[in-house]
Amino acid sequence: MPTRKLFLGASMAAFALFTGVASPALAQPATAAPSLAAASVREHAPAFPAYAAPHAYGRAVYLFDATTGQELLDKNAAERMPVASLTKIMTAYVVLREANLSDEVTIKREDVAYAEANDGTTADLEPGDSLPVGELLYALMLPSGADAAHALARVYGPGVAGFTAKMNAAAKSLGLNDTHYVNADGLPTRDGDGYSTARDQARLAAITLRDPVFTEITSTRHHSTDDGRYDWSNTNHMLGLPGAIGVKTGFTNAAGFCLAFAADRHDHRLIGVILGEDVSSRRWDTAGSLLDWAAES
Repeated sequence: MPTRKLFLGASMAAFALFTGVASPALAQPATAAPSLAAASVREHAPAFPAYAAPHAYGRAVYLFDATTGQELLDKNAAERMPVASLTKIMTAYVVLREANLSDEVTIKREDVAYAEANDGTTADLEPGDSLPVGELLYALMLPSGADAAHALARVYGPGVAGFTAKMNAAAKSLGLNDTHYVNADGLPTRDGDGYSTARDQARLAAITLRDPVFTEITSTRHHSTDDGRYDWSNTNHMLGLPGAIGVKTGFTNAAGFCLAFAADRHDHRLIGVILGEDVSSRRWDTAGSLLDWAAES
């Protein structure tokens, strides 16, 4: 993976194209249609899609066309709630702005102990191993490694508290005003969970997917390090669908099953988020049905 320093702050024009927000630095959320008791198409949306959306399971569901900025479906999309490991999208965003992909990060015992003590998913990293940032981003996004998140936050905060502050500063600069992070991984803390909304997470996914490195990583089903020491599989079962490009799964007891998903269909980038689903496997069916509905109507 090439060495380069990435700055993902989108230009004003690019951000407006993908989110409908005027400027990432001074952004306010785009005017949203009122949340409906049941999922529905925006009342004043164009004729596309032409027929009723399939049922959208989950406490909150949001789907929009990132190519045009058109909101396609809004079910409680502005409701603040925990987003579990969708948090790691912002972790990747910050790391890609702060780090070179070839930077070497040495895994410490505290990184592994943190994930184990908090019952987090791990990339099975071994203390003492040194991995490039590019590889740790695979460890972060594919198996959803809390150990990788902790190591990256520790180095590029520096420290978890410093890194979390950078995450919240980035959220503010991008106009994600209903988003607050308490750590780099989305695990619950003694002081409570962070929160976001389905709409904010979809906007963040649209911005982060503008970076080809992030898109390559989150679109990968399996990845092995060059030395063969680690092999990771993506927890996202959406990647077999036509045009699918990620983005991230998540689960905690408080957040339920969560999914940020995206696909390129018919020259349109469709991005959606499901929060608070009760049934893990149903996320894939809901997301697939919504993508088909949006692409084929």
